[in-house]
Amino acid sequence: MTDQTPRTHAQASRQRKDIVLGEATDEARLIRFVAGPDGTVVPDLARKLPGRGIWVGADRDSIALAAKKGLFSRAAKTKLTAAPDLADQVELLLARRVLDGLGLARKAGSIISGYEKVIAALATGKVAWLIEASDGAEDGRRKILSAARKAPSPPRLLGAFNSDELGLALGGENVIHTALLAGRGLDRWTQDVERLSGFRPLLPPEWSANGREES
Repeated sequence: MTDQTPRTHAQASRQRKDIVLGEATDEARLIRFVAGPDGTVVPDLARKLPGRGIWVGADRDSIALAAKKGLFSRAAKTKLTAAPDLADQVELLLARRVLDGLGLARKAGSIISGYEKVIAALATGKVAWLIEASDGAEDGRRKILSAARKAPSPPRLLGAFNSDELGLALGGENVIHTALLAGRGLDRWTQDVERLSGFRPLLPPEWSANGREES
């Protein structure tokens, strides 16, 4: 059995007890909650709210189970009320963080949008994430995914948002094809995307049959 005991102080500081699993887990895979002043369970995705943190796996089932079994109250050692839509709240907050992160990346010059520009960026091997609007045309997506597979360093793919959502985040209209370049803040943004995957698919299911896995 692999020894998963943290070996350094830095590693240990990233481990938190998941109240559902009852064991130490990488903080990157958890959602922090705190007790609100009115006795409700409050998501703290930025991990900055005051109070003792209550940590739960970043997925819908874990949050639902924690609420159903009263694990929030047990961890806080006081009566807490978890909203019936707590997991939905977390999903919306995570989605907003991911989209806001794209907006910040655009201001930092790490975003490229538009079919031809993204195709050119893919050829450089510097694209970390290819972000395709979920409602984009299949033909254009198939071509750009083919270019992504041939890139010197194939990017990861995100298709969890439609063109309107991407447009609002990036200050444009009809945003379909977007490339996120490697750079500062990428690891934190990727962590948010990975946490979001516990609440919604990162890719529409039909994409696997419409070009993502074609050679």
